[in-house]
Parts: sequence; C-alpha cells; structure tokens
Amino acid sequence: MRRRNDHQAQQTASFTNRVWDGYRGPVHLARYCLRCAGDLVERIPPDDSRLRRVCVLCGYVAYVNPKLAAGTVPWHDGRIALIRRGIEPGIGLWSWPSGYVEIDETVEAAAVRETREETGLAVTLGQLLGIFSFPANDQDPLRLPAGVVVIGWLAKVDDGELLAGDDAAEAQWFAPADIPWDQLAFASSRLGLEHAFAHQGIERDRSG
Repeated sequence: MRRRNDHQAQQTASFTNRVWDGYRGPVHLARYCLRCAGDLVERIPPDDSRLRRVCVLCGYVAYVNPKLAAGTVPWHDGRIALIRRGIEPGIGLWSWPSGYVEIDETVEAAAVRETREETGLAVTLGQLLGIFSFPANDQDPLRLPAGVVVIGWLAKVDDGELLAGDDAAEAQWFAPADIPWDQLAFASSRLGLEHAFAHQGIERDRSG
C-alpha cells in the first residue's frame, strides 16, 4: 500500500465519519451506495491520493466523473443552424445542437442523433472542432454546473427542414455576421463556433 503523507492522513481522519449530504458545490450527488444502499462518506481509499465517496458498509467507491456530450455546428449554404435552449441550464440562450452521449452509442452517433432531435436536420460529420473540457469547480457562469466534456464537429446538412425539437425552444439559421455572441448558452457554444469560423476561413466580427 502506498504511504500517505501527513496531509492526506489528516484529510482521512477529518472526513471518515462524515456522511455525504448529497450536494457539494455545483454537483448534485447520490447520498447512498448504488450497491448496498449504505451511507457514503468522504475518505481516501487505499492506494488512492484524494478524497472519494466511499460506502461505510461494503467499501464501494462511488467515483464522480464528468458527463460526456457531443454535438455539431451544422453549416449549409454559408449559414449556421443554432437552437435556443428551452430548458435549464442556459434556458433562452443559443447554442449549437448537442447533448449527452448514451451508454450504448459512440460519440459520433450521439452528435448526429442530437442534431436530428433538436433541429430536424440529418447531417454528416466533418472536421472535429474540438474537445472542450470543463471541470465542476470552474466558476465561469457560461459553463455547465457540473463537470462536462463536450465534443463538437462541423457538419454538412444532408436532409431535413430546420425545426426545433426535443429540448430546443427555437431553431434558426444564422449568417456568420449575425451570430448572437452575447447570447450564447455555454463556453463550449462560443468555442465551437470560433473553431468552425477558423476552419471555414471566416474572421469573427468583434465590432458588436
């Protein structure tokens, strides 16, 4: 077993008997063990180096990992399809279509599916625009209130009519000069669009 330093040992002693209350900072968490329903407490497990959520009965470690999302920036005839979010987080603000990856699909399939669900557009993935990672402890108001990794692609529209669906309240085509930069839902919304502009050789208008 790896020897812990004094600071780690103090952390363990301080948190061993404290039951997790289901919420810390921006992340909502389960209070009970997924295996046996025992209470979860904070402690440093053997052969680990940081505090985890550990079951007091069976020792199960409930790791807290970021959520994975995927989406596209649909580009057609020189215009970009964006959706106005109809739910929190970011309700009323604009983003490119995206959503969480299901357990039984690839990130590529998720990006295509989410685009179809939110915009009605069938797309083919093109250039990877980026993998945007946002830790849960980040205080940027444009970022989601939990750890999340967002993967985005530039996409070619193959079929369909732009129509808001799923959790999108509105869907609209935007010319590059008309992107509502000050009304974007998330940091990933801005980053994905900036990367798409760069790939298309278009300079963002920063005069507004």
